[in-house]
Amino acid sequence: MTNKQSPKIVPLQSDVHGKLKVRELGGFDHVEGSHMVPVTAHEFTRLGAEYPIVFVKNSETGQFQSVALLGLKVGENLFLKEGKWQGVFLPASIRNHPFVLAPSGQNQDQLVVGLVENSHLVSEEEGNDLFEEGGAESEYLKAKKESLVSYLESDQVTRAFVKVLTDKELLTQQSVSVNAGEEKINLSGLYIVDEKKLNELSEEDFADFRKRGFLPALYAQLGSLHQLSKLAKLQAGA
Repeated sequence: MTNKQSPKIVPLQSDVHGKLKVRELGGFDHVEGSHMVPVTAHEFTRLGAEYPIVFVKNSETGQFQSVALLGLKVGENLFLKEGKWQGVFLPASIRNHPFVLAPSGQNQDQLVVGLVENSHLVSEEEGNDLFEEGGAESEYLKAKKESLVSYLESDQVTRAFVKVLTDKELLTQQSVSVNAGEEKINLSGLYIVDEKKLNELSEEDFADFRKRGFLPALYAQLGSLHQLSKLAKLQAGA
């Protein structure tokens, strides 16, 4: 039975969670109803071979975020079929589950490792130990923490990348119509890189993009839009 509860994220503590185990990602209940997930610029090249990559705008903050589209309708993940993932490369934001890096309660600048306590992967019976006898972190937990830190660093670079795109007005809103079999689906609220404006960048700006390693991500995003036809085929067969 799918767990529809909201994720309960708590700070990971050896004295509280000393007996907990975590199974390796074997199910995807946590993204069953996700039609998009956040992705980092470092992943664009590999993701673009399978998923459309677009940008969405937070209506409250006005900030943009890069996401991979998993479906054409809110609440539908077309890459998940009978519990099996239909893609090869899994976005890091999905792989890291049920671990997160979250701001500490008192100090928002200090991050602590959090655990989605009510995840179906967490129990005291089955999986990898989080802590050893005496409360020391297990090798499994150490590896997961390294993965979280790496994701955080990639996320910070991605925020800088998106800020440059915003400052240079390189993001343009795009309405997309997709034919999925006999059904026509209209997607709105999506932003993509404006290829015309990108080509009109000054040599100085273009050189800066190249120096900062942004160009592969830019072209990967543009190329990834061809994957909308893949989503259309998945939708037609859903």
